[in-house]
Amino acid sequence: MAERTETTEQRDLVRELTAAVRGEVSFAAADRALVTMDASNYRRVPRAVVAPRDADDVAAALRVCREHGVPVVPRGGGTSIAGQATGVGVVLDFTRHLRRIVSLDPVARTAVVQPGVVLDDLRTAAGAHGLTFGPDPSTHSRCTLGGMIGNNSCGAHSVAWGTTADNVAELALLTYGGERVRAGRGAAGGGGPAGLPPRLRDGVRALVDGELALLRTGYPELPRRISGYALDALLPERGADLARALTGSEGTLGVLTEATVRLVEAPKARALAVLGYPDESAAAEAAHTLLPYGPLTVEGMAADLVGGAVRGAAGLPDGGAWLFVETGGESRGAAVAGAEALCRAAADGTTGHTVVADPAGQRALWRVREDASGTATRLPDGSEAWPGWEDCAVPPARLGPYLRDFRALLAQHGLRGTPYGHFGDGCIHVRIDFDLLTPPGIRRFREFSYDLGELVVSHGGSLSGEHGDGQARAELLPKMYGPALVGLFERFKDLWDPAAGLNPGMLVRPARLDANLRFAVLPRRPVPVEFGYPQDGGDFSAAVRRCVGVAKCRTAATGPGSADVMCPSFRATGEERHSTRGRARLLHEMLAGEVVTDGWRSAEVRDALDLCLSCKGCRSDCPVGVDMATYKAEFLHHHYAGRPRPAAHHVLGRLPEWLRAAAPAAPVLNALARTPLAAVGKRLAGITPERPVPRLATEPFTHWWWRRRESATAPAGPVVILWPDTFTNFLSPEVGRAAVRVLESAGLRPLLPPTTPLRPSGASSRCRPPRRRALCCGLTYVSTGQLDRARTVMRRTVEVLAPLLAAGRPLVVLEPSCAAALRTDLPELLADDPRAARLAASVRTFAQVLEELAPDWRPPRLDRPVVGQTHCHQHAVLGDGAERRLRERAGLVGELSGGCCGLAGNFGFERGHYEVSVACAEDQLLPAVRASGAEAEVLADGFSCRTQLGELTDRRGRHLAEVLAEGLGEG
Repeated sequence: MAERTETTEQRDLVRELTAAVRGEVSFAAADRALVTMDASNYRRVPRAVVAPRDADDVAAALRVCREHGVPVVPRGGGTSIAGQATGVGVVLDFTRHLRRIVSLDPVARTAVVQPGVVLDDLRTAAGAHGLTFGPDPSTHSRCTLGGMIGNNSCGAHSVAWGTTADNVAELALLTYGGERVRAGRGAAGGGGPAGLPPRLRDGVRALVDGELALLRTGYPELPRRISGYALDALLPERGADLARALTGSEGTLGVLTEATVRLVEAPKARALAVLGYPDESAAAEAAHTLLPYGPLTVEGMAADLVGGAVRGAAGLPDGGAWLFVETGGESRGAAVAGAEALCRAAADGTTGHTVVADPAGQRALWRVREDASGTATRLPDGSEAWPGWEDCAVPPARLGPYLRDFRALLAQHGLRGTPYGHFGDGCIHVRIDFDLLTPPGIRRFREFSYDLGELVVSHGGSLSGEHGDGQARAELLPKMYGPALVGLFERFKDLWDPAAGLNPGMLVRPARLDANLRFAVLPRRPVPVEFGYPQDGGDFSAAVRRCVGVAKCRTAATGPGSADVMCPSFRATGEERHSTRGRARLLHEMLAGEVVTDGWRSAEVRDALDLCLSCKGCRSDCPVGVDMATYKAEFLHHHYAGRPRPAAHHVLGRLPEWLRAAAPAAPVLNALARTPLAAVGKRLAGITPERPVPRLATEPFTHWWWRRRESATAPAGPVVILWPDTFTNFLSPEVGRAAVRVLESAGLRPLLPPTTPLRPSGASSRCRPPRRRALCCGLTYVSTGQLDRARTVMRRTVEVLAPLLAAGRPLVVLEPSCAAALRTDLPELLADDPRAARLAASVRTFAQVLEELAPDWRPPRLDRPVVGQTHCHQHAVLGDGAERRLRERAGLVGELSGGCCGLAGNFGFERGHYEVSVACAEDQLLPAVRASGAEAEVLADGFSCRTQLGELTDRRGRHLAEVLAEGLGEG
């Protein structure tokens, strides 16, 4: 009966919210599952999710929740690291509708924004006037202004422009009781802050007047003091600044509906000085000494956060730790001069330095720093590390001694972490290898937290220097402020929110810091799975909990020069469920079984994964290496076990078999594909009607190869095994023919594996290969979750190729998606076969094998611009460094775009995916091609990319091998 009553109450709540609010209201399991977590260690299950359209919707939602006694949690981008964006009541999602820049005044240097405005959108709008919003956390591409105001976010440039509180002029809020507040600076006629209803105005005035001494002496002076309520901003000598006092209140006092923020002049040019130091302590000791030179930022990180490969690729100078110091100027020369002067002043203590003026080079270095919040969650040995003590801050001059004591405390508790952060402001971020899965580990987490709180306070610091207290640190506020000031916080909360309806359990009267941990609901034993998950010890739960919620996948647009792929489906739809994080959250809840209750049979997870393109972009672009393409294949395997599959899985998943069977009848089938019968066939096969059926090659590549072997003289150079992938063989044989010509021109001897799908008609017995079944990388079976079949074809491939590759011969794969499958999927599905790992290690792209085995070969000089897109699998798994260098040597100038073409193998052919497929192509690829001149060579190494270009543009994309072969002239 109790359970039935709770359900009835829930339905009544949702019904009344739906009637009162014009925006979306949902009690659906999927929608609630998506917001159970933020970027912290905590998890709470809400009753409903509301996406208000305007301030009146917010007021209506608050009224209904108040009548039902249900708490409310405002939520922006969900990147909070202390748990304050989670709650058990109604979550208000401001990212759908309330994301408008209401006005921007470049003369007054102010902007009026709604709480869901993404920071980068504001910065772009302000940038048109030479302005910017100063605070810039590393999540700037997806965090919202409402969230920044709630947490008093700071970012790398607070050295120059301060915290969010320093840049807020006025706030419009609604209290849980329904009162409308305009919070600014200055006192009203009655002596209290202006813009308040009489009850609040009188209450605030009485609280401040009665505690002047405590407010003047109870707060430490340091640039990054974020913890607690900033009640000292209400002192008369500080202008009774209510907007500043409410900034950082974590949604516990009022719900923000609009904000007026200050903008600052952006430097016309910037330079980045990277200073190397022997160790972290030396860098920390030096950071504050650079502040007199007026830098825009002083960021620090140590070598244990940056792997050797990343260090080399980023061009970091020698050292065990680095300071990133940015300078600005009216011109590039002025910015560089400032950076060089700073380097000279710091030279005595450094191990080296570099000054980067090129914007692309600066972006590459900043990416290393910005990704740290994710990369720090995995220690060099692969161990998991977690937030919880993410952003303590001390006076900058105390940073060196504090870090030494901090490292000693870690060692005392047997813990490890990799500090980094805003050294110029004395603010340190760190992820620590807490064991949050077992009772002893959780006890240690709690004990360490108490000891670290005391250590921070002993250095005159703040428990939070950027991300707020939330649940992670609020329990320890008495250590920092003492019981009297914490009691004043409680009185302030009671004044504003007497019903305790706004974000309860945060900041004031908090939940225990070791309660509501998100890991508690996960299975205690490994879940039986098909893939090996080698980076996660074979544990699917560990793979899923890789996602810590930093939400880089929620970036809606890519910046200039960006090569990122992740996450094309989110950029197409803007829906959280179509982001890598959203899907990871649903998988987490599937494993938990509380909200998503059907396990592998879950319709919620299936629907969210349906628009995953399996592009693998997250494997490289996600700071923690979430591989949603693999998780999707795993899920589909279990979801359809013993059940009927969609027709498209049988048609597209078994594409190698169908193409092999169809090859002898290619001319007839090509003709039929242009008749009305094609529409019937596509409907039966689950293929979208908008796609024409690709033309089959009338002579597969392998036929050409064996026919040519009768007359061709093979070069005497190094032998390479050329993989006849399905797409090259049956759909684009011209790519294979071109590759053979280029490889032989470079002095290499390509050989095909001793197998062929069909015996060439008329071939002599001398050139006939042994009769074997066709080889396959298994890609199409993997992408449709037919993992048993994938494993079967992969084992056959290993059996045939292992002897050929034993001598160290490379396996050259022309189709990037097939190369990625052989490099990653094959060894992870055949984890029990050591030959699989050796095969994977032998895989090379066309450009890689030329660079390795024919380094002195000179490609034809083509001297023309290029446009196109690096294949998403190449970007994610194989890398494109060799391709870039080969293009440069051939005089093919220009950069290829990032993103995903949107066709993505079977994805773009499946019914219901066409619009998203085209939207993905419109994100980067198609605009780049349209903007190029007719003389530009359109490069597309993947069959899907070429097909998408051919269907959506009047330009033909070609594989790099084709372009080079053409440049060789007649042969």
